[in-house]
Amino acid sequence: MEDVKKTYREGEEKTKEAWRGIDGTDAKDELGNLGDDVRKDLGNAGDEMRRDDRERVDDTVDRASWEAERTPDDDRV
Repeated sequence: MEDVKKTYREGEEKTKEAWRGIDGTDAKDELGNLGDDVRKDLGNAGDEMRRDDRERVDDTVDRASWEAERTPDDDRV
């Protein structure tokens, strides 16, 4: 899942950068690009830290536990 998030963040950043550059770039655009880059890098670093955390419970275990506790009424909207 972290790889999907990383790919999305990188695509989002490139799209915003391209959109800002349509009419030329100025200091405001450069600052926006820098902010997007920092946000992307922090998000990716957080995902990496969670992936490497040995004490973190596997999402699969959480999901299985949740499924076991569900009742048929939970499927109603």
